[in-house]
Amino acid sequence: MQWSDEGIVLGVRRHGEANAILELMTREHGRHLGLVRGGAASRLRPILQPGNRVSATWRARLDEHLGNYTVEGLDLPAGSFLSSASAVYGVTHLGALCRLLPERDPHPRIHAALASVLDCLTDARRAGPELARFELMLLGELGFGLDLERCAATGTTADLTFVSPRSGRAVSRAAGEPWQDKLLRLPAFLADPSHEPGADDLADAFAVTGFFLLRHVFEPRGMALPDARSSFVSAVINAYRNVPAIS
Repeated sequence: MQWSDEGIVLGVRRHGEANAILELMTREHGRHLGLVRGGAASRLRPILQPGNRVSATWRARLDEHLGNYTVEGLDLPAGSFLSSASAVYGVTHLGALCRLLPERDPHPRIHAALASVLDCLTDARRAGPELARFELMLLGELGFGLDLERCAATGTTADLTFVSPRSGRAVSRAAGEPWQDKLLRLPAFLADPSHEPGADDLADAFAVTGFFLLRHVFEPRGMALPDARSSFVSAVINAYRNVPAIS
């Protein structure tokens, strides 16, 4: 068995004295692990860092085997992440999110979205909205997509300002105001990328995605939301509050 693909490094762990087990999010083969011989050596360590993009060839005698990777670096931004809190926490959280996907199950939309978030991860004001939308997309890929296009109560597509925690559907301002204490707030940018969010909008967006990720994905697995997520959210919200919005 053999294939070649483009992958994004999610994680790596040492295996023995010189080798490493590499976890990639590949374009056509999904989240996939493999052994890199010499992966713990100084030549390959800078390449096998979370967030880097690599060209990988996987070989194994049988499809169900762990198999071996040979890799070449294509784009290596991981070194630049160390100077940015949003990037350090963001790349860790993205890896945790991708591990929710079944191994070897192709998710090309997730691969493309992951690459897009990584491209802006050192810019907290861009990374915040992108990662919130990534979480929203991941919920859909896992079968728990939210319906944010029309009001659950009236069917209208205008002035959608709430999300029902029970159904995961949008609710308009008029229909939701009497029950607003029981609803989640829906920031406009989460459904419409043309809207520029503020700090409160980001907090509301991560409250929405976090609520449904916890309910549908993490809690059924006996897990909590990753610590890196809350640290990332704090970093990007602080960036919004400390830097004036661009008019």
